[in-house]
Amino acid sequence: MKETDKYLFDLQGYLVIEDVLNEGEIAAFDPLLDQNEMPTGDSFRFGSAAGSFASGPGFLSWGQPFCDLLDHARIMPILRFVLGDCFRLDRLYGLRMVKGSPAGPIHSDYGASRITSNAEAGRFHPFRDNEIINGFVVVAWSLAAAGPEYGGFCCIPGSHKSNYKLPEEYFEAGEQAPCVVVPKAPAGSVIIFSEALTHGTATWTADHDRKTILYKYCVSQMAWSSNRVRPPDNIQLTARQKILLREPADPHRFFPSLFADAE
Repeated sequence: MKETDKYLFDLQGYLVIEDVLNEGEIAAFDPLLDQNEMPTGDSFRFGSAAGSFASGPGFLSWGQPFCDLLDHARIMPILRFVLGDCFRLDRLYGLRMVKGSPAGPIHSDYGASRITSNAEAGRFHPFRDNEIINGFVVVAWSLAAAGPEYGGFCCIPGSHKSNYKLPEEYFEAGEQAPCVVVPKAPAGSVIIFSEALTHGTATWTADHDRKTILYKYCVSQMAWSSNRVRPPDNIQLTARQKILLREPADPHRFFPSLFADAE
């Protein structure tokens, strides 16, 4: 992992990596999305599993390309940097927006602006002994171009380290708040961000549809809810992908390293 990537993730709370998927790899998702029910109107999400949704494979059962992203070679070093050697896939879903789709609220799941109270240490972004301790991280794959001229993912850079709660006027302003940015994310890019980062969805103004698929990872001993992402019945996963779908457990003692073979 580049020193600049480490610096920018720590500084901003997110990282945009461009050109991870080529045109052919992006195109492979289109027929798979077309074959499955996609949301309409103000409903954004599709292919959801675990978290606030039922246990199941979600969009992993829609085809091999979705499973290939689980442990893509470009993201694993970054996830290792922020989550350690033992982490799991906690939940997933996709987002589809059409021109005029409204913004979603800005929020953070951990840190000073968390919705829930009594978040435990390790669920936000402390920095000790040159090591980031970050409980939950999102990997958002852009299958269509997003950014300032289109809409999509938005955030307040650096807010993952804030010691003060998000001001009400900024929450009400949402994407219009002066501190909110909409990072450029060309098709084939991936945005990796901490759940402690204040983030949301900017109004979609592009003529093309937004197509983003999100994989949410956490350290092995944690879970968002009692629901789980289950392996798809129709696709053979690799040994490492199966580890990502294991039950929560204490790292190394009861949950294996995802990088043991590399060592």
